[in-house]
Amino acid sequence: MTTRTVDTAQELAAFLRTRRERLDPQDFDLPSRRQTRRTPGLRREEVAELAGVSIDYIVRLEQARGLRPSAGVVEALARALRLAPHERAYLFDLAQQRPRAADQPATAAAPPLARLVADLSPLPGMLMNHRYDILAWNGEMARLLLDFDTLPPARRNAMWLCLMHPQMRELYVDRERVVREGIAHLRAAWAAHPEDQVLAGLIAECIARDEEFARWWAERDITVNGRGHKVIRHPAVGEVAVHFEVLMPLQDPDQRLVIYRGADEASRSALDRLCAR
Repeated sequence: MTTRTVDTAQELAAFLRTRRERLDPQDFDLPSRRQTRRTPGLRREEVAELAGVSIDYIVRLEQARGLRPSAGVVEALARALRLAPHERAYLFDLAQQRPRAADQPATAAAPPLARLVADLSPLPGMLMNHRYDILAWNGEMARLLLDFDTLPPARRNAMWLCLMHPQMRELYVDRERVVREGIAHLRAAWAAHPEDQVLAGLIAECIARDEEFARWWAERDITVNGRGHKVIRHPAVGEVAVHFEVLMPLQDPDQRLVIYRGADEASRSALDRLCAR
């Protein structure tokens, strides 16, 4: 399977179908119908009724027949399908109705942000773009995760490393959750940057080389976490639980500042020992 750029019509069709099929008809105040339901979720006519559009329109959307719904129709579909905020944003991206800046991904750290990453010490910090390319990091993050200086720049990508690098594959205690969250972020980035060939190539490589990635990518989950919790299995200091925060600078919106903090006293002590090595 190859993923060069986003075929927005095909992805919009698939996304609408999966979200329609996940809904429970009993959760909606819909007229009773005698027909037996042979497939899960809502029927197309029910979505059309909830969204205030014709059945034919829903059929044509789900068959990827070249429609580009207006912002009003996208909003109506999002309400009808009860999409979460991140799913709604994804739908607007696929329909090309959400304003976006020119698709020029950051490939180098903005100097003020690189200095800020260094100044975060002793907190582990790093800077990434929407692809998960690691653009800058401080010594604490390198000691906690991996010495990124030992890698060629093309392989300094958090998702690729988590899937392919032997040390990083074993790093996270809850690896499935971490990878799934990363995939959900990449899918949202993929829709927001439909012409990004490098991102499409990264996704295609991950699909081809990792069966779990391919399976989870096909589930079309879309979640962008700005904060959360991870447990890292470090070879030198044992398990380290961290809270992470992701910040997006106004001046450089394609760059994301990631900051880790020890989640408990034992983890903070472990980070202190690691930094003192």
